[in-house]
Amino acid sequence: MHDPSCLRPRRVLFHGNAREYFGIWIVNLLLSIVTLGIYSAWAKVRTNKYFYQNTEIADRRFDYHATGMQILIGRIIIVAGFIIFQLLALVPLALLVVIIGFLFLFPWLVTRSLRFNARVTTWANVRFNFDGKPGRAFLVYLLYPVLSALTLYLAYPFADRARRRFVVGHHLIGRSRLSFDSGIGPFYMAMLAFVGVVLVTLALTFAGTIPTLMQLFSDGSFRVNRGFDGMESFVWILVRAYIGAAVAFVLGGMVYAAMMRNIIYCGTKIEGGHALHSDMPVGGYVWVGLSNAVVVIMTLGLMLPWAKVRMARFLAAHTQVMIAGDLDAFIGDILPEGGAFGDAYTDMEAIDLGLPA
Repeated sequence: MHDPSCLRPRRVLFHGNAREYFGIWIVNLLLSIVTLGIYSAWAKVRTNKYFYQNTEIADRRFDYHATGMQILIGRIIIVAGFIIFQLLALVPLALLVVIIGFLFLFPWLVTRSLRFNARVTTWANVRFNFDGKPGRAFLVYLLYPVLSALTLYLAYPFADRARRRFVVGHHLIGRSRLSFDSGIGPFYMAMLAFVGVVLVTLALTFAGTIPTLMQLFSDGSFRVNRGFDGMESFVWILVRAYIGAAVAFVLGGMVYAAMMRNIIYCGTKIEGGHALHSDMPVGGYVWVGLSNAVVVIMTLGLMLPWAKVRMARFLAAHTQVMIAGDLDAFIGDILPEGGAFGDAYTDMEAIDLGLPA
């Protein structure tokens, strides 16, 4: 066991810039449009390579080794699977069989995705790996969330912690295993922060509609049926409520994501005495995320490369690796990467696998 006072902190560095990435992004976009989306597989590889190769820890950089053909084949398999699923859905009995089969297939796809993404990633020429099993994935991705729902999500922090332990704890860099542990208190604090932000935002949204509602019911009856102005006011209330709810959950989700990133990084250890650390300010993360979104929307997407690079720099600036001993002690094995269809499925379904950026 290493003395914490002997750990040497090394800040993560990101060397990318918006001008370089814009050139990659615009070519990716145009070729993806011209090829009706086929080139998007190669676009993903080029994007990941750029961000990985510009991320540095202790004078050593990451790299991404997947190929566009691997990603494309994986996507073709998943699309074919969706088509077959839709055809079988026309037969009630077959649909039931497919749904039951999917409950067992989903954990396998998740573990395949995690394994593929780990094995195509290197740091200092040492490959990552993931050795989690589908049985455990079934518990943490399907069973535990359902059980937490039965408690009105009061037990959700336990389910979330189990998922993070599964994902982090089954990753290796070379032959050195990562591990994650944390008390349950921080998870509950993150959930309470999410709920608090959502409720406050909703309260502020609906408070602004009270004057209009009072006018609609000013004489004890609903005035919508008595004129266009009343209907217009009622529709505006619905639109405002919808927008307010969307903003509330986006803000709450960003606060939760920021807090979880700090919790996970600060609870992650690497075999050999090394550790990760994140000191990202929640308010700063929310500000960068929201201001990025506003700029991207106002420029019709043209500033997306700038926004992605800005976020990458922000995350790197608040991430450290606490080094104990010699980093050259990591030993790697040459492992088969496997198919990319698990990665394609989780990409298409936008599934959160539990790894913070």
